[in-house]
Amino acid sequence: MEFIRPDRVAAVRDRIDHPIIDSDGHLIEYLPLVRDFLVEDAGPDLGRAFDQMVKSSGPRVAVPSPARRRQLGIHVAGVWGLPARHTLDRATAMLPRLQYQRLDQLGIDFAVLYPTYGLPVTSLGNAELRVALARAVNRYYAEAYADYRDRLEPVAAIPTFTPDEAIAELDHAVVELGLKAIMLGGTIPRPYDDAPHSPGRWIDTLGHDSLHDYDPLWQRCEELGVAPTFHSGGQGWGTRMSTTNNSYNQVGNFAAADEGTCRSLVFGGVPMRFPGLRFAFQEGGVAWASALLAGLVGHYEKRNRQAIEHYNPASIDRDLLGRLFAEYAGGGMAERVERLSDGLAMLSDPDELEQDVDMFGASGLGSLEDLYRLFSERFFFGCEADDPMNVLAFSPRLNAGGVSLPALFASDVGHWDVRDMCEVVPEAYELVEHGHIDEEQFRRFVFENPLKLWAGANPRFFDGTAIESVAAAG
Repeated sequence: MEFIRPDRVAAVRDRIDHPIIDSDGHLIEYLPLVRDFLVEDAGPDLGRAFDQMVKSSGPRVAVPSPARRRQLGIHVAGVWGLPARHTLDRATAMLPRLQYQRLDQLGIDFAVLYPTYGLPVTSLGNAELRVALARAVNRYYAEAYADYRDRLEPVAAIPTFTPDEAIAELDHAVVELGLKAIMLGGTIPRPYDDAPHSPGRWIDTLGHDSLHDYDPLWQRCEELGVAPTFHSGGQGWGTRMSTTNNSYNQVGNFAAADEGTCRSLVFGGVPMRFPGLRFAFQEGGVAWASALLAGLVGHYEKRNRQAIEHYNPASIDRDLLGRLFAEYAGGGMAERVERLSDGLAMLSDPDELEQDVDMFGASGLGSLEDLYRLFSERFFFGCEADDPMNVLAFSPRLNAGGVSLPALFASDVGHWDVRDMCEVVPEAYELVEHGHIDEEQFRRFVFENPLKLWAGANPRFFDGTAIESVAAAG
């Protein structure tokens, strides 16, 4: 079959002189092969457990009553999420050789491909299935894409329920299978100890207040030269628990998960302890990052260990306060002035613990400049082509500290967000056509920022690829 580059794609490629790197395309795993790998490695019992997981919509379909779904903690997720009418695109995401042959038609030089059915692997509650399935899908990525990795780089799925689990699969995927990009589970659902089988849970985000010490994992990532990237979702959290409407649950869910993991890493001091690491947060866009940076700056300015002393109740001038009440209090307040101390305690407790007062102590941040460097040099943000908020990344006057945020062109091809794979490059370029960014900023979006992420972690990332020479030249 011949694939002709559409005029809109050709027009963009004629105007630029650099490659386009897609940092978050998607592949769709061929499940019969994944299942056979799983059974071969882990046995038929886990094969049957896998079959039950594949039928994940079963409980929802079997329980049509929204009220009963609410009682069982069932939310609506994953409704018709893959291409169907555009069958060529469905097949493209499933067949490595077809995707490889269509890259020129799409206007993409190199694509980093995240999982589809491998996405939930990192959040499966069944530990035995989770570990075995991660091994099976990573074997699938390594073997199915072995002949195409000069332009297609599959991403390994690394479950992170425990650091040991993560390190074991990280070593398997990177050292044994030779995969160069990884996806960590960044939001881990943990049951409450007193109700382990209830729908109630809390979300562990691997940094601040985590159940485990994940420093050995970050250390291993640094040693192996891989960038920790995250592609978790927030469906099933808080308000995203609709029993009837998947879009209600879907809107903003990736941004919520990205924000939670990023905020956790900052407060947990992970990027400050591991200065060689770069982190990527996929499919959530960049608007949340701009808002998070602003929020962190505002809190740091007024809530760091020195600044918060401004609010220390020990600093209250009781004599002055008493004179002010004597002069200005009236009515019921004047009648109860002897109980003034009772009116000062709430939100102003003098007996707060030091660990609660020193809110940025574990972050390792020494100044606002540290924060600005994290968000402008160490954190990268996957942005879909049709998201108009991408412009925030290139609007330093709108971002705290006047920084630009390292946005990554992240197409999401293979999923419902993309109705036609041939549209993603022209849609991304519309920011230039509409005057929101210039050609140099577009170059950063689709080429320079991806280079900084992937080659920044591993200088040899693009060795042997179709863009090796231009990547080396920067």
